[in-house]
Amino acid sequence: MGIVIRQAVKATSVNYVGVLLGIFTTFCIMTKYLDPDVIGLTRVLYEVAYIISLLAMLGAPSSGMRFFPYFKDEKTGNHGFFYYYLLLPIVGCLVFGVLYLIFKTPLIEYFGKKDAQFGDFFYYVIPLFVVLAFWQFFEAYANINMRIAIPKLVREVGMRVFILGMYLAYGFRLIDVTGLILSYIIAYGICMLVTGFYSIRIGGAEMRHDWSYVTPELRKKVGWYTGFLMISAISGNLMAQMDVFQLTNLKGLYDVGVYVIALNIAEVTNMPLRNISPIASPLAAQAMKDNDMLKVKDLYRQVSVHQMLAASVILLFVWVNLDNIFALIPHGEIYSQIRWAVLFLGLSKVVFGVFNFGNVIMSFSKYYYLTLIITIVMTFITYGTNLYFIPILGLTGAALATLIASILIYSFQQCLVQLTLKVHPVSWAHLRVVILIALLYGLNFLIPTLLDESQSWYSAIADGAVRSILLAVAALFLMYKLRISEPINRIVDEKLLRK
Repeated sequence: MGIVIRQAVKATSVNYVGVLLGIFTTFCIMTKYLDPDVIGLTRVLYEVAYIISLLAMLGAPSSGMRFFPYFKDEKTGNHGFFYYYLLLPIVGCLVFGVLYLIFKTPLIEYFGKKDAQFGDFFYYVIPLFVVLAFWQFFEAYANINMRIAIPKLVREVGMRVFILGMYLAYGFRLIDVTGLILSYIIAYGICMLVTGFYSIRIGGAEMRHDWSYVTPELRKKVGWYTGFLMISAISGNLMAQMDVFQLTNLKGLYDVGVYVIALNIAEVTNMPLRNISPIASPLAAQAMKDNDMLKVKDLYRQVSVHQMLAASVILLFVWVNLDNIFALIPHGEIYSQIRWAVLFLGLSKVVFGVFNFGNVIMSFSKYYYLTLIITIVMTFITYGTNLYFIPILGLTGAALATLIASILIYSFQQCLVQLTLKVHPVSWAHLRVVILIALLYGLNFLIPTLLDESQSWYSAIADGAVRSILLAVAALFLMYKLRISEPINRIVDEKLLRK
């Protein structure tokens, strides 16, 4: 886990620089200058483009991760791996671009049921999804080479700087809504090119290839694997965005705009999860290829407990500071209705952190086809829970549906992982994480409230700073004493206490 921890720490550090930019952009600029319906429009356009981009990659990230060990050979330029790898998004973008145009009418009817704005920007999705597809492709290529810090810097910091500039330009009426959407596409394109240059620099872009090296057996493996991933992607990616899509259809872009703020707050909880699992994935792929199940089991538990620890602690900090957040952001009275949505979404991230690596492991095993069953079940559960709760509770119902669906889905997934691979992530360290969170939450009630009745900005900052610092010190102390993470304790012992 050494390289995992080092790369994850670097990437997480980059993420939280981005988080600071994101917090400022979201809560000081976006909520001030963008109406909820504009926020909702930009989010829906992005989510539609994002899903198509994932489908258009034809499973390239997972396929590349799984089969790179079969090609890896520096002397031969990895046997033309990059050439074969690049074919996937090229073909995928052509195919799904055509399909997107074919299904124009039903798409506009679905997303334009409550608001007609989506239809006005229908064609803007095409260049956006192409740019997103190749950006993710190059990020995945860097990940295969176990380098994610620079791509994370581009995504988490570079893109957020662009977004900040776009929102300010819109706020000062230098551009209109159309200009805002076009700016998104251009900014994503620049980030894609920068990430592409870096990933090619570290991994190479050898286009020489020998088809004879790709044996019929290997082609069959790649073909079946990619085919299953494609079907899984359709279900899995729809499930991930189902709350936004169904909220758009049932309530409209205004509610989506308000809900986006809850998603952005909860996304802070998700930051470490986006770093630990990608770095551990190449190790899991190699271990599965070597049939080293002891290493797989240890890796699963290590990833699970570290993701649970990070997500739980961050969610606690967010939850105890929500009143301060609402006091600080412009139009906080509009967004105060997302309180419970933030909690439910945050808890779903914790559940995801505990169990999601099981899906990664299964995708690298001979039982990868079971991921199709998992994603189909995911889709039906997510659709059903959203369809039931959104009409009753609105955007809070969308968040509650996400939490319930996550619990049901990952419980089902873990049952399959246990039955097939005989591995599970649960250990005593997970219980110690629960004890840590309970102790910190209890400590929170002992800290005096500095937020005054008028909820002035200076009292919100004072309360948030004092509360967060005290809880952070307590969290670090308890984390070490409870020995939740042996790698972290080892680093503290070797690097700090020895000095």
